[in-house]
Amino acid sequence: MNRHLDQRLKLRHFRIIEAVSQHSSLLRASAALSLAQPALTRSIHEIEEILGFRLYERHAKGVRETVFGEALADTARSILQDLRLLDEKLDRLTRDTSVIVNVGVLPVAAVGIMPGVVARLSERRPDLQVRVSKGLSEELVPDLIAGRLDLIVGRLYDPVTADGLTREALYQEPISVVASANHPIFAAPGPTVERLAKAKLVLPTVASRLGQEIDSLLTEMKIDLLAPVRSSSLGFIRELVLSGEFVGIMPRLTLGADLLRAQIRVAPLPVPAPARPAGIIFNGARELPPAATALIEMLRTYAGDLSAPGLGSPQA
Repeated sequence: MNRHLDQRLKLRHFRIIEAVSQHSSLLRASAALSLAQPALTRSIHEIEEILGFRLYERHAKGVRETVFGEALADTARSILQDLRLLDEKLDRLTRDTSVIVNVGVLPVAAVGIMPGVVARLSERRPDLQVRVSKGLSEELVPDLIAGRLDLIVGRLYDPVTADGLTREALYQEPISVVASANHPIFAAPGPTVERLAKAKLVLPTVASRLGQEIDSLLTEMKIDLLAPVRSSSLGFIRELVLSGEFVGIMPRLTLGADLLRAQIRVAPLPVPAPARPAGIIFNGARELPPAATALIEMLRTYAGDLSAPGLGSPQA
């Protein structure tokens, strides 16, 4: 049976299929495409009529691909990836992309380490153009695979499934006690479980993986989880810590620039905290542009400065 798909399927169909496959939700896919959901639904029905197969099954949390939907999604990703690579190739033919780096940044790195890295890089290499996109791993990794990003900076979470990407640890994001430089939490003998239990705490919300990790440590210390102020905004948490009243339990590099300016101090938790390696994620099969290499070297240097012995410790 010849369906003449090369004549009947259009590029917009493939964009829709890719978006639904990525988000597993018609609502989120329509938002990502800036397309009204009824129009998205009509387009899916149009594709199903062309193919003669049902592409999705609805469930409580969104939609699930049928085997036919999976097959079409694989083809859509391949076609759109080829077009993006063509776009990049045409760009290289018309302008010098060696001075441009597209970097995805995870939330902690976005507020803690990348502003300092970009500022220093701008001073030393004003010719470079750094384009930063903030997001979660599940949002940034597809862009990296598709070639829209050159690398990702942040916490190196283990991938749920193999993705063929290279992960290189450059620094650590240990969960620590952070507070203003003169906060009494640092008085000898330093932060104890008892002191933390009585302190005004500000923490990330449990909706994030970071918040869940921190709550697990609080539970281990038998600290009341209902007491702290919580926020999904790391910038809001930073402001409360700098106010001098609140104590944060979070990765020390969330306040990297404040740490270098000696506005805050850090101390280890009174219980063993798990290692939290951070660094870069990139596609080893694709050559990094020179601008990306320059950014990585600056990241190494800046992370080394933030990891200097005694920096931000109560004795420093």
